[in-house]
Amino acid sequence: MTADSAIDEPQVVETIGQRAGRGLRWSLLGTFITKMGSFAMGLALAHILAPADFGVYAIAIAATAVLMHINDVGLIAATVQWRGKLEDMAPTAASLAMALATLIYGLFWLAAPAFAAAAGNREATGVVRLLALIIVIDGITAVRSGALMRNFQQGRLVTANAVGLVANAAVAIGLALHGTGPASFAWGAVTGAAVTGVMVFKFGEVPFRYGLDRAIARRLLSFGIPLAASLGVEAFVTNVQFTIIGHLTGPVLVGFYLLAFNVSSWAQNTLGQAIRYVSVAGFSRLSEDNDAALSDGVQRSLPLLVIVVAPIIALTSALARPLIGFLYGDRWEPAAPVLTILVALTLVRMVTGLCVDALMGAGATRATLWLNLGWAAVLFPSLWVATQHDGIRGAAIAQVGVGFVVAIPLAAIALHRSNVKLGPVATALIRPILAAVLAGVATAAVVRYVGSIEFFQLAIGGIVGVAVYVPAAIPRAQLLEWIQLIRRRRQPAAALD
Repeated sequence: MTADSAIDEPQVVETIGQRAGRGLRWSLLGTFITKMGSFAMGLALAHILAPADFGVYAIAIAATAVLMHINDVGLIAATVQWRGKLEDMAPTAASLAMALATLIYGLFWLAAPAFAAAAGNREATGVVRLLALIIVIDGITAVRSGALMRNFQQGRLVTANAVGLVANAAVAIGLALHGTGPASFAWGAVTGAAVTGVMVFKFGEVPFRYGLDRAIARRLLSFGIPLAASLGVEAFVTNVQFTIIGHLTGPVLVGFYLLAFNVSSWAQNTLGQAIRYVSVAGFSRLSEDNDAALSDGVQRSLPLLVIVVAPIIALTSALARPLIGFLYGDRWEPAAPVLTILVALTLVRMVTGLCVDALMGAGATRATLWLNLGWAAVLFPSLWVATQHDGIRGAAIAQVGVGFVVAIPLAAIALHRSNVKLGPVATALIRPILAAVLAGVATAAVVRYVGSIEFFQLAIGGIVGVAVYVPAAIPRAQLLEWIQLIRRRRQPAAALD
């Protein structure tokens, strides 16, 4: 049996849920390890570099993140969702991904000075050009990354990402200590991406062939172009804020905002990335059966997602000041009020992200485009006005408000049009959301009476918040059922020992 046929033949002994569950466990473990490593690296750099350096890097991120989502024209997702043999489409997909990534990088290299000037800092040009090299690496490895996700081989992706992170940290911290400034971020990121790319290319087990079949190309692009446009708009929604805020407030304040945004995104970056590694493939397989299977998958996934994420948001908001002070020091204190508000955006991004994954799995990529276009159309003017009125705090309020009022309803409408029934979901979300509010209030109240030592505020406030949330959010019968399920999963492992 060839590597390609092994990718495409279904495993008789495992259900889709079992394979996705195994992949999700690997994704969660790997994403947790890599995000903790990224957090440690960011913490070290925050103590070495100045807030203005973070502001320059924020401008580069704003550009590169958008390009990263459009450079492969949706071909990673198209590989995961492909109906048929992978070896038939791999040469065409690989050729398209590599050619388009190289073309996009060349065009952006020319446009980088104008972009940096529009963001209010011409000094960011070199960093933008350097960091954008990641899109070329991503284009070269696109099909192989998709093949790993398609076959739920998240363990290999975990290994590649972890090794790349080590290379990233070594280069970035080393250069920062030698006075390289914001370019240290970019050199570290490019080095890490190159190391990860080499490993993914090796692990992907896709024949090293390039070619162009016009029929396959049309089929790939009809799926991928709307998706790439949608993900590009999504990335634009997430990252253009740094350009707008940098233009209106300058590099120092946008540096504070970037730190708050990064801290607020911990849960989304860890759980959201791990879920996306398996959710597109899982929803795709479910949609092959019927709409009812896809609808049931969404109905099960969304409440569980909110149950996990809601307390993280509530406790982070209540503990924002001691968290920033304890981890980053007093000079980063202006980021705390922004974090208190901005962390609520995590719920918006994770809910809409899972909805987009379901739509992608169902092949409804045009619906994801309209969702993100609607979000962007309201967000950009709101963000501009709010930042002018109240600085970086106003920007945070605009992000969260538009997310809840516009983005989530648009995602619900898109799912409804794809025959996903959301009635049971709305009912299931009420209890965990109210419990999270109660936990946040309790945590904030406790913090006021435990003294000024930040460590004790975090420890005691966190314990109280969790103690309030769990019984309020999860029915006792369901909690006992989960505990029994965990024990049953552990029994086979104990028997093997």
